Amino acid sequence: MPKVGMEPIRKRQLILATVEAIHAVGFNRTTVNQVARRAGISPGLVAHYFRDKPGLLAATMRHLAEELREELARRLAAARTPEERLRAVLDANFSDRSFSPAKVSAWVAFWGQAHGDPQLTRMQRVLRQRLKSNLAYPLRALVGHEDARRIATGLSVFIDGLSLRSALGGEAELDRQSARAMAQDYLDKQLAQTPRVQREHHSDVETA
Repeated sequence: MPKVGMEPIRKRQLILATVEAIHAVGFNRTTVNQVARRAGISPGLVAHYFRDKPGLLAATMRHLAEELREELARRLAAARTPEERLRAVLDANFSDRSFSPAKVSAWVAFWGQAHGDPQLTRMQRVLRQRLKSNLAYPLRALVGHEDARRIATGLSVFIDGLSLRSALGGEAELDRQSARAMAQDYLDKQLAQTPRVQREHHSDVETA
């Protein structure tokens, strides 16, 4: 049996090894034994902690989603205006912590498997809605409600698309800075084409 107190450490080792394996050989060719070898852990512990390969992928995506949530919270804490909040959302999604090549590969594998797994489908729905909400909230302070929803939906799709193109590599390869700049350019153009809401002076500052 695993030593008391080692479970969180072992789980993290296996999750990081899963990210590395997916990036190296793809999700379909990744096996539980490969992950265990990369982590230096007995394959039996993978089944003990995660049950099977889909369970391991789900745990990996929860881990990455939590990292992204922490990164976003840290950046939002310093944001004071709607524009700064929008920059914080983009900066978090394209940070070196969230947008490394290996982690982008893991996200793409997650999207590819989500349609066939109810648990992953629910996770994908929650994460997609969370991104749209994080974008729509500051946008509503700048443009009308419907325009905020439209821009948030388009930008969230654009972010996902940039992740996919980055994961493809080769001629389609995008580095983190280029992807971030493209997302900002899309947002700037949408805002330039959309009428701003008229706000009273006393309502310019939003409450969290």
